[in-house]
Amino acid sequence: MTGPADTRDQADEARVAATARAFRARSRRVRLLRRILPVAIVVLAGGTVSWIVLRSVISDVERKAGTSREVTLEKSRFLGQDAQGRSFVIGFERAVRDAETGRFRLMGPALRLNLGGRKVTTLTADGGVYDEAAGTVTIGPNVRISDGGSGMTLVTPEAVVDTETGIVTGSRGVQGSGPLGTVTASSYAIHEQGERVVFRGAGDNKVRGTINAARSDG
Repeated sequence: MTGPADTRDQADEARVAATARAFRARSRRVRLLRRILPVAIVVLAGGTVSWIVLRSVISDVERKAGTSREVTLEKSRFLGQDAQGRSFVIGFERAVRDAETGRFRLMGPALRLNLGGRKVTTLTADGGVYDEAAGTVTIGPNVRISDGGSGMTLVTPEAVVDTETGIVTGSRGVQGSGPLGTVTASSYAIHEQGERVVFRGAGDNKVRGTINAARSDG
């Protein structure tokens, strides 16, 4: 015959057994997680590194593919004529054609605008861009323009040549010197390949210049 005390003991033993089973189950889960988590961390880290490496490889392939479409010319020149049939020559140390825009990046450009005879305007700079479609050559910095007709030399940060008209313009300041004197201005325009040069000021930066006095021999 089972009494109240025996019933309580059986209930206590059942609770202890259930608690032990739950503890063993938790212990198994903890041991499993201890094995799985380090592996998962390594896999995730490896996946991140692999993606970074893959992205770098893809970028490198894209860069090389873009480079392979570029056309590079060494120590060569472009020949052309303006709308009036006057010739111009764009020489360069190196030119690289951009596959996206079709423009040529110029290194060491040297332009010659020829009026005929000895009247040749020469422009040199550190770099530039030849946009054949737009009909422009933009060169700079350190632009030096030598006019064979007047003997004047202009120094400016930038020059834009319209290959259709032969007009050279710049709006980033200019300094000029020659047999007639000196000039400083905000912008300039060279027309008729050196026959006419127009200087302009802007705001407080007015055109300033000096004129050399005529000298007579004897």
